[in-house]
Amino acid sequence: MGTAFVVEGGYRLSGEIVPQGAKNEALQVLCGSLLTDRPVVIRRVPRIRDVEYLLEAMKALGVEVSYLARDVVRVHAREVHWEGMRTDAFRRAIRRIRGGVMLVGPVLVRTGCAVLPQPGGDRIGRRRLDTHLEGLRQLGVDVEYRSGEREYWFRVGRWASGGVRVWFWEPSVTGTANVLMAATACSFPVELYHCACEPYVQQLCRFLRRLGYRIEGVGTNRLRLVGYDPPSGSDPFSHDLQPDMIEIGSFIGLAAMTQSDIRIRDAMPDQIPNILRVFARLGIDFRIEGDTIHVPAQEVYEVQPFADGSILTVYDAPWPGFPADLLSVVLVTAVQARGTVLIHQKMFESRLFFVDSLIDMGAQIILCDPHRATVVGLARRVALRPVEMSSPDIRAGIAMLIAALSASGTSIIRNAHQIDRGYEAIDVRLRRLGARIERIEE
Repeated sequence: MGTAFVVEGGYRLSGEIVPQGAKNEALQVLCGSLLTDRPVVIRRVPRIRDVEYLLEAMKALGVEVSYLARDVVRVHAREVHWEGMRTDAFRRAIRRIRGGVMLVGPVLVRTGCAVLPQPGGDRIGRRRLDTHLEGLRQLGVDVEYRSGEREYWFRVGRWASGGVRVWFWEPSVTGTANVLMAATACSFPVELYHCACEPYVQQLCRFLRRLGYRIEGVGTNRLRLVGYDPPSGSDPFSHDLQPDMIEIGSFIGLAAMTQSDIRIRDAMPDQIPNILRVFARLGIDFRIEGDTIHVPAQEVYEVQPFADGSILTVYDAPWPGFPADLLSVVLVTAVQARGTVLIHQKMFESRLFFVDSLIDMGAQIILCDPHRATVVGLARRVALRPVEMSSPDIRAGIAMLIAALSASGTSIIRNAHQIDRGYEAIDVRLRRLGARIERIEE
């Protein structure tokens, strides 16, 4: 049995939509809530599968979790039991998500021990944990991989003394978050170099500041933990998630592909100029109206090549570069543009393989190699054909959904639970805009 979306495409959408809270930020802050034995209240939490899996893993550790409202979660890590990481409930949850690896740092801080089954998540290429492991080792953590059980075991004999410097191999978002949270157990100062500086990491730093940790360099690739001032009182700590910039980009691409008039409210456009610039280079017209991004209906959007006339290349890069999670949306949006775009996915070698489904729909795409695809825009000369396809991961899934909504006829997207992992009730929300999409169980 599985979930599928039946999509009748070829209809224009209209109306307003509000992006959910940021998925990646939610996972980081939820893990960070284990660093305090006081309650934590987190608002704008998306009701998506990855969040639900993480909450199940936290419950297995003895953490109290409850919903105060649909998008408000209360976490109380009064006690944390690392032995819960050896339970079937924990293993089932962690093997479905990647973000669960960020529980290791906080659990080590609270208990000195941790066990991590091989985490799951999107199958988009090699996603080794070495950045996490090497960072934790530099903090004094002993790491052992037991191949028979496919588990990582962590123990702390003695945390690193003040003045330690951690050097990351790569600016991994989850690696930075995990090691940063673990570093709160060390004597200060602790310096982290070659950090990720995505908005998610910045928000985690602000949350940790509320817990009393003094952190310098927020928003840069060098973070310094310089002290801890225990906050007084026993009231819950609170945190509001920012809007999900990947959802915002997805809705911009959806509006362009379906020739729809959509307003994206509470989008904080001043925080994502790098994302908006890329969609502008694709020729998409949008207007900033305060905190709203208005994408009017557009018959044709024309790609702006580079200044010398060469083909526009869009590639992913660490923040403030363009997010890797949005390249699938840019690729599918370019399918109906006027002009040619080269998509270069530098980080993951399996993320572009979903283009076979778009080619079946009539898209003009050349998969150059596992990392690059050239899209020759159709410029609306022909509509995409409806097909049956299966979503391999979250971002490919939303790209397939955008393509299906723009196609002329009825498409079926199987394995739709992958989309549910990152987009809350996307079928319900898009129906409010006029989309014809139904969820079925097969």
